[in-house]
Amino acid sequence: MHSSQLAEQYRHEFPVTENLVYLNHAAVTPLCRRAADAITKLADQACRFGSLHYDTWMECYAGLRSATARLIGATPGEIAIVKNTSEGIATVALGLNWKPGDRVIAFKEEFPANFYPWQRLEARGVHVEWLSIYDPLESIAEAVRGARLLAISYVNYLSGYRVDLERIGQLCRDAGCFFFVDAIQGMGAFPIDVNSAHIDALAADGHKWMLGPEGNGVLYVRSEWLDRIEPVEFGWTNPAGYNDYSSRDMTLRQDAGRYECGTLNTVGCFGHRAALELLLEVGIDRIAPVIDGLAGQIEDGVRSRGYELMLPRTPETGSGIVSFRHPEISNHVLVSTLKRHGITAAPRQGWVRMSPHFYILPEEINRVLDLLPPV
Repeated sequence: MHSSQLAEQYRHEFPVTENLVYLNHAAVTPLCRRAADAITKLADQACRFGSLHYDTWMECYAGLRSATARLIGATPGEIAIVKNTSEGIATVALGLNWKPGDRVIAFKEEFPANFYPWQRLEARGVHVEWLSIYDPLESIAEAVRGARLLAISYVNYLSGYRVDLERIGQLCRDAGCFFFVDAIQGMGAFPIDVNSAHIDALAADGHKWMLGPEGNGVLYVRSEWLDRIEPVEFGWTNPAGYNDYSSRDMTLRQDAGRYECGTLNTVGCFGHRAALELLLEVGIDRIAPVIDGLAGQIEDGVRSRGYELMLPRTPETGSGIVSFRHPEISNHVLVSTLKRHGITAAPRQGWVRMSPHFYILPEEINRVLDLLPPV
């Protein structure tokens, strides 16, 4: 199916298109209609009936875990519902039994959420070796030998560089190194298979490419690691018998629900589940090439106008993020100009960052490009 055909088929699911050309999914997505409807329905139900229909809330939690598992090739029992990516990362970073002298491989270009938790381990005697995401795989292969964990983002938040999860995962597996992935800038846009990529844990939240609300995320932990990552937050829902309020038995839940330490963001779960079910219906295999094509269209257009690209795209490393700049006009001025014309982009560290999702039309990208002053 042609990219514009797929966009037109699902265009009604995105009311934002009536108001904006939205090129900022790497920041905060507009809610898809299904997510907004699910949130509204739950809010109305809670307003009119309180928790009378609590059983449907439990079904929603299970449905969110199941949809997440389908999206990344996991099992529902390997999925925990968290507040955000940061909570998921911190759960892994603080839950492992670190010893002085342990070595972690991390990357200096990371978003702070996937930087600070590893850096803080240095206070516990852990040595963090900082590589660049642009280093050759041979450098990563050398670094992981004897390392206990490697943490990397699937897609870099600023340059849009998409790493080869399967090759890095294989390097980690061969070296016996735990493989952690911050998936927030790729999950919902590009395929992820935690088994073929040998990913041991992964975290992401729903308010970017997954088309869901803020404040609701997911954490995947491979089943074989559940007993080796301690819950760092402990509340009433970590234990297996949490429904028995009189129980004082702290035996953990058998699945990744052991990392859920209390009441969940129910309204967020309803929205997040609905958004994931839409993505699964459309199919990531159909979404990814459309996003890639739209991002390529932006890249070609700004290059032809003389702009500097932060990172040229390749078929292997391209994502939905394109960052560029004008040599004389500041990124804030450019983004403000676009905003006045109903176009949403982001100013990031001196660059204009654009990030289209699959429902954006190629002719909308052309309209955006026509508004950019040439160099």
